[in-house]
Amino acid sequence: MKICIHTLGCKVNAYESECIEETFVKNGYEVTHKNEDADVIVVNTCTVTNQADAKSRKIIRQARRDNENACVVVCGCSSEQHKDSVFDLGANIVLGSHGKASIYSLVEEYLEKKEPISLFSDMRKVKFEDMSISNMDGRTRAFVKIEDGCNNFCSFCIIPFMRGRVRSKDFDTAVNEINTLANNGYKEIVLTGIHTGAYGEDQDKDLVDLIREISKNDNLKRIRISSIEITELKDKFMEEFKVNKKICSHLHVPVQCPNDEILKLMNRKYTLDEYKAKIKELRDAREDVNITTDLIVGFPGETDEIFNSMLDECDKIGFSKIHTFPYSVRQGTKASTMKQVKDSDKKDRVDKMLRMSDMLESKYYQSYIGKTLEVLVENDNSGFTSNYIKIKLDKPCEENTMVNVKITEVNGIEVSGQVID
Repeated sequence: MKICIHTLGCKVNAYESECIEETFVKNGYEVTHKNEDADVIVVNTCTVTNQADAKSRKIIRQARRDNENACVVVCGCSSEQHKDSVFDLGANIVLGSHGKASIYSLVEEYLEKKEPISLFSDMRKVKFEDMSISNMDGRTRAFVKIEDGCNNFCSFCIIPFMRGRVRSKDFDTAVNEINTLANNGYKEIVLTGIHTGAYGEDQDKDLVDLIREISKNDNLKRIRISSIEITELKDKFMEEFKVNKKICSHLHVPVQCPNDEILKLMNRKYTLDEYKAKIKELRDAREDVNITTDLIVGFPGETDEIFNSMLDECDKIGFSKIHTFPYSVRQGTKASTMKQVKDSDKKDRVDKMLRMSDMLESKYYQSYIGKTLEVLVENDNSGFTSNYIKIKLDKPCEENTMVNVKITEVNGIEVSGQVID
C-alpha cells in the first residue's frame, strides 16, 4: 500500500502532514509522490486566501482525475471552510482542521466499508490535538507544532474561525518530542503554531519556559521561532533573547500594515510607534538580528497616500524581507463588509512592495560580505545561518553539519560563500 500527501499553506500543515505520513509508514505504507501510484491520497488544505482555496480545490480534483481507485482524504482549513462542497470534488473522507491524528484509522474504516466519512468538530471547544514526529524526511531542520488556534480575530482573518482558540501542547510532551528529534540528529528545531508566541496561555508554562528547558539539550544547536507577534515580545522573552544564543538571530514579526489608520481597521493590538520601538529593542539586544515580516497590501481604506507611506516606513524599519500578500476577501470576517480597493491597484502596489523587499533583502545581505558565519548545511550544498541567510557553498559539504562560511558575493538576493576549513 502506498500513500501520497499534498500539503498547502503554513508550517503547521507541514508538521501535521509529517505526522500523518509517519503514522502510515509505521503501519506498513510506502510513500509516493505520484497520485497514480497511491492507494491513499491526502490533501491537507489551506484557506488563508482565495488563491489558497482555489489551489486546494485544484489539487483535490487532480488527485481524483489521476487515480479513480484511490481513497482521497481531504482535511485542513479549506475543508473546514467549505465542508458542504468537498465531497463534490471527489473526496472519500472529509475532515476539518481537527482530527488529523485519526486519519489512518478513518482510512482503515473506509477501505473496509467503502462508505464516505465526514468528521468535523466544534472548533470553539476542541483541545490541543496531540501529534508527534521523530523524523522529517529530506530536512535538516525539524518543525514542531507547539500551539494551535488564535484569539486575536484580526478583521481580515478567517483562521480563528477555522482553527479555533489558542491551545498548547503539553509542556513535558513538547520537551520530550523536541529532545527526541535533537537526539536523532536534528541540530535545529523550528517552533511553530498558528500563533506560536501564544504558547502556554492556557497552561502554567510559556514559550520562554519551553525554550529554556530544551536549551539544556547539548545536541540541540539552534531554536528557531517560526513567527511571533510584536505584542508577545515582552520583558521575559527579551531577556532570554539577549542571553540565549541558541535562539536564532532571526525573528519573523508580522507588521501587516505600517500605518496606524489601517492597523486600527485591521484590529491589530499595537500602533506603528510601538512596533518600531520593539524592533529597535530587538536590534539593541542583538546587532545581527534579521527582522522579516508579513504585510497586506490593498486592505480596505488603503489610499495611494497611505500606500506610499507604507513603502517609506518599511524602508525606515529596514526589514530584510517583506512577505507581501494582496488583501483577500474572506467571507465571515469584518473586513469583508468594508469598501474594497480595486484589484488593479492591489496588483500595482504588490509589485512595488515586492521590489522594495528585494532591495532591502539585497542590502541586508551585502552588509555581510567579507564576514564569516556558521552555516547548517542542507542537501543542495547550501545552508542557512542563524540569522536566516541562505548561502550557496563553494564546495560540497556533508549534509546536516555546521561549517564556517565567508560570504564572498551577493547577486541580487542570491548569496555565495567560501567554506573555511
